Amino acid sequence: MDDLDALEARSIFILREAYRRIRPLGMLWSIGKDSTALLWLARKAFIGRIPFPVSLLDTGMEFPEVYAFRDELIAAWGLDYRNAECPPESSVDQTLPPGGRAAARKTEGLKLLIARERWRGVILGIRRDEQATRAKDRIFSPRAADGSWNFADQPPEFWDYYQTDVPDGAHLRVHPLLHWTEIDIWRYHKRENIPFCSLYLARDGYRFRSLGEKNITVPVRSQAASLDEIIAELASTSAPERAGRTMDHESEDAFERLRSGGYM
Repeated sequence: MDDLDALEARSIFILREAYRRIRPLGMLWSIGKDSTALLWLARKAFIGRIPFPVSLLDTGMEFPEVYAFRDELIAAWGLDYRNAECPPESSVDQTLPPGGRAAARKTEGLKLLIARERWRGVILGIRRDEQATRAKDRIFSPRAADGSWNFADQPPEFWDYYQTDVPDGAHLRVHPLLHWTEIDIWRYHKRENIPFCSLYLARDGYRFRSLGEKNITVPVRSQAASLDEIIAELASTSAPERAGRTMDHESEDAFERLRSGGYM
């Protein structure tokens, strides 16, 4: 096995373990590179058909290209897609900085989605190398009934043994890509010929490395207009992946506050 084979095998094992042990189960799909690669892995894990619903936490502020790509893949892959509209910014913690308040709409949207679907498990496409707070997470990560996360009290995960019991009203976040890196994701996209949103490719010297809502995400300087050029760029850059996410630059603890409160 090469390194991508090993990454793929571990993620498929996690997906199958989640489906075997947690019901009802759903998956978040941001329409980005990571969660689309995760959809592909789920199709492989379950012989071409994803056996649980997928949802976008929809603030109404995604780029037009993102919505178009979503609709294209729903039809092409026969997804059980359930849109999850997020409540207005007035419903979130007003002590957060502006970008943090905009992002926190998804936290509230996720709470409503979990209550509506009665999910006990939610699969997400986050990675440890994306952001320091995410590096503290577990593959099967428990959340309290209000969606909050105590990063200082996480269960051990030795020898691929995962704790999947949660109290009534609580749920588990399942992270099958936690051990991948940004360049792994793009190498996997290339190897598997996985479709992705065109905003990741450079236009007029700029591209998006991380796709968020259009009111809190900006492109970064780049000449990478193909998968090979993206992979080459990532092999040589020291710029952070989330450089274009405005909320990450507002205050030192903004992202940790968001995650502790239930953000992805």
